[in-house]
Amino acid sequence: MAVGIFDSGLGGLTVLDAVSKRLPDVPFVYFGDNAHAPYGVRDAQDVYELTTAAVERIWQEGCDLVILACNTASAAALRRMQDSWLPPGKRVLGVFVPLIEALTERLWGDNSPPRQVSVQHVALFATPATVSSRAFQRELAFRAIGVDVEAQACGGVVDAIEEGDMILAEALVRGHVDALRRKMPHPQAAILGCTHYPLLEEIFADALGPEVKVFSQADLVAESLADYLVRRPEMIGPGTRSMFLTTGNPRKVSDRATQFLRRKIDFVPA
Repeated sequence: MAVGIFDSGLGGLTVLDAVSKRLPDVPFVYFGDNAHAPYGVRDAQDVYELTTAAVERIWQEGCDLVILACNTASAAALRRMQDSWLPPGKRVLGVFVPLIEALTERLWGDNSPPRQVSVQHVALFATPATVSSRAFQRELAFRAIGVDVEAQACGGVVDAIEEGDMILAEALVRGHVDALRRKMPHPQAAILGCTHYPLLEEIFADALGPEVKVFSQADLVAESLADYLVRRPEMIGPGTRSMFLTTGNPRKVSDRATQFLRRKIDFVPA
C-alpha cells in the first residue's frame, strides 16, 4: 500500500513530512535525485528524462501512485508524462493542483468558466525553470481571471539548502523578495513554488510582511492526497515498507535530511 514521492533533492521532504503526519498508516517511498540537483537550472528535456527514470525506480518498490514533490518536474515534465508515457494502472500527480485549488477556492474538477477571485496580486517565488515554463500562470488562467502574477526566479536558494548553508539561503531569500517588491510593491499573496522553500517559510513571511498571505505546498498536498486516496483507493500500491532512496551520497544526504526534519533519516543508494 505504498505511495511514492519524488524530488530533485531534499525539498520534497517537506511534503513527505506533511503527508506522513496526515496518512500515518501509508508507507511512503521517497526518491531524492540529489546527484543531479538542482533541476531548476536544467532544460525541459533533461528534467523529463531524469524524472521518468526516477519514477520507474519508485515503481519497482511497489508504488502505483507517485507524487512529483518538485515544482520544476511538475512544470517541465508532468503533462508530457501524463499524455504519452504512463502505462495503465499507474498515476503521477504534481504539486500545482492543490496550490491553485487553495488560491482560486475551487476544486480541480470544477470545469465552470474562469471567474474573478479575491486575490488579485500574486507573487510567485520559484526556480528559474519553473518561472520560464509559465506552467503556474497557465493552469491558473483556466480557473481565474484578472489575477496579476509577478514571478521571481530564486536562483541559488535550492543550492544553498542542499549544501546546508541556511545563512546564505536566508540572505538570498531576502534579496529575491526585495527584487520582487520592486516589480510588485504590494502583493496580496505569495506562492512558494518550490518544495524546498517551506524550509524557509518563516524568512519569506518575515521579508514579505504580515499583510501578505503565504501559500506553502506541503500541507495542501497532504490534504489533497488524503482526499484522492479516499476517491481512488485502488491507487495505493502493493508496497509495504517506507524507504528513502538517493542518487547522491547516502551518508551526506541522510545527515542533511536528519537536520531538516529533526528526526533520524537513513537514505540508501537508488
